[in-house]
This record gives sequence, C-alpha cells and structure tokens, in this order.
Amino acid sequence: MEEDLISKKELLDLTGISYGQLYRWKRKQLIPEEWFIRKSTFTGQETFFPREKMLARLEKIKHLKDDVSLDELAGLFSPNPVDVRLTGEELVTRGIASAMTVDFFRQQRGGGDAFTFDQLLYLYVLEQLFRSGEITRDEGAMLLRTLLEHYPRFDGANCTLISVRKLGVATSCLVTAPADIYFEPDTRIIARVDLGACREELKLKLC
Repeated sequence: MEEDLISKKELLDLTGISYGQLYRWKRKQLIPEEWFIRKSTFTGQETFFPREKMLARLEKIKHLKDDVSLDELAGLFSPNPVDVRLTGEELVTRGIASAMTVDFFRQQRGGGDAFTFDQLLYLYVLEQLFRSGEITRDEGAMLLRTLLEHYPRFDGANCTLISVRKLGVATSCLVTAPADIYFEPDTRIIARVDLGACREELKLKLC
C-alpha cells in the first residue's frame, strides 16, 4: 500500500510553521532526512512528507519546544537509548510501570533491582498492554520473550510489536515499521504497539 504523502506547501499551510522553521528543525535532526521525499510533478521537483508521521512529529515539537531545548528534543527523537538505570521503586514513582508489572518482569527474567533503558522500554510496553486488559499474563510472557530476543536486532530502527490470537492460541512478532500485514481468516490482532512512539514517550518520562 502506497504511503499517504503531504506536499511541503500543504504542510506549511496546515501547520502554520515557516519554511525556515521546517529546515532548522531538519538541521537539528528533529525531522529525519528520509522523511523529505523528492518527487517529480507537472511543475517540476517537489518535496513531500509521510502525512501522519510528519503531522504528529510537528505537533509534538510545537508542544514541547517552549519547555525543552532543541538539542534535548533531538535526543528525544533519536533512536539511541538513554544511558540510565532505574530501580523498581523509581519506575513506579515515574509512572513507567506498576509494582505488579515490575514483579512480573522479575519473575520472568530474574536479575537485580536496576533496569537498563531497553528493559524500561519492555516494562513500559507491558504496562500499557496489561492496563488495556487485552493480554493475559501468559501472553505477556510471550511478548516479553519476543522483545528480549528480537528487539536488539533492529538496532534502533522503528518497529512494531504485533500479537495475534486464533482459536484461543496467541503468537507475536516484531516487524519493520511501517508495514502492512495480512493474516488468515479468524485471526484477531490483540496488540499492535509502535515501539518508536513508546521509546519517545519513555524518554519524556525520564526527562
């Protein structure tokens, strides 16, 4: 399926930002280079952007730029992990995960009391899914195994965690984002999580 694009002119008109702001934010690496898509039109070469991702990113920048420096925003949008270790108590205090989810993680993985950034991300994802009521504890364990084994292979690239269930049996996978996936009949998607968006949300909670 072809991605829905928005022209530069339409983007500037719709959001009210200036040409200069757009390219300043690009230079500051708040907007990925690959989102600037050059295409031939009847008037010549024009620049287009992935509509949904670009509008969401600009809205986030406009919302945060008065409270956070552009350099801090660049770190927020960067795929690189934050060099941080938090205890289970700190996770609960910052609203990243509940004590129940922290205990669940420890039961599955063991280990000490301090969690790395990737582990914080897994805990944050599990917390959202448990709160939604869409997954069981067994399915949570399966999703955690999927994240632990496969997420590091993406090396910071955006990906999506998908869990499906058919006839009471669940399975999960990680796919490169964006991706169109089609399942056989009677298969229900029980979770579809944009890990890039979760990573940004988590970094905001760590600011």
